[in-house]
Amino acid sequence: MGLSVGIVGLPNAGKSTLFNALTHAGAEVANYPFTTIDPNTGVMPVADPRLDSLADLFRPPKVIPAAVTFTDIAGLVRGASQGEGLGNRFLGHIRECDATALVVRAFDDPDISHVEGAVDPVRDIDVIELELQLADLETVERRLEKTERSSRLQKEKEVDSIDLLRRVRSHLDSGNPVRTMSLAPAERTSLRELWLLTAKPLLVIFNAGESQAASPVPAALAERALRSGGQAIAVSARIEAELADLEPADRAAFLADLGLAEPGLNRVARAAYELLAMITFFTAGENEVRAWTLPHGGSAVDAAATVHTDFARGFIRAEVINVEDLLAAGSYNTVREQGKQRLEGRDYIVRDGDVVHFRFNV
Repeated sequence: MGLSVGIVGLPNAGKSTLFNALTHAGAEVANYPFTTIDPNTGVMPVADPRLDSLADLFRPPKVIPAAVTFTDIAGLVRGASQGEGLGNRFLGHIRECDATALVVRAFDDPDISHVEGAVDPVRDIDVIELELQLADLETVERRLEKTERSSRLQKEKEVDSIDLLRRVRSHLDSGNPVRTMSLAPAERTSLRELWLLTAKPLLVIFNAGESQAASPVPAALAERALRSGGQAIAVSARIEAELADLEPADRAAFLADLGLAEPGLNRVARAAYELLAMITFFTAGENEVRAWTLPHGGSAVDAAATVHTDFARGFIRAEVINVEDLLAAGSYNTVREQGKQRLEGRDYIVRDGDVVHFRFNV
């Protein structure tokens, strides 16, 4: 299952620098608004020590990690919801993503202008969130008008749908994103077809200066992200871009000098993965070791379909081993002798870290 995260923010916030470091895709970086017009897309693997250990155990020719697709979307400005800048064109790119990563600038650099005149990360979140809320409000009002008109013409009252849309409109009118609403699962499903921007999970990336790279997210920013129903992490896009160009040994030394345990990009990928409530299960053997992505609560047959549709269509059972048990045992035969392999049916809820072998017949 592909995961897509749209990187958004004001112009010159460091979005493209972060994107280049994340994906090595080489998006153009420059000190003027709208450098990025068409969205750039790149894929970043999710670092997972368990996958590395499985690869060391089986030594297959192919090792495939789980991955997150990042899309670098052009800078938004005040009035984007009304067409300012390149407005709705950019907002449309966000609608296509599963989650939003909002990059806010926290570094000072006299050579890089700030579209709002001064560095203020909390204000920048306010600006972007307002534009997304206004765009959603327009979408909801259009749908509400259409639903009410349809209900009158057909002399039927679509009470539940109209009530939900009115509640969403009121929530947005109050300056709140849809993701902070208390909604039943069926209501969230009903809203999904509207592709609302503020319903998407939110990750705020505090683009820090080099001196702040090892510091935690400031309390005011963390609180602001939480108020929007999101979470925040601190990363220095400039440092991450430098790290991406280093050899592994030099990278480790550079990180140590900065007081960092790992690249910030690893945390960005993991945070995006967790934000979308995904788990990782593995398939492992002499030919391939692979990490697969599955929504939390997914069943064995859902996992089978992720690997191959035939596995789900002809599902018989799943042979399941915890990855730590397999690594400790050192082989499938040993872990079976220890009685730590389980046979599970199609309704089994797959757990993070399961190593699964599917039995099927088509």
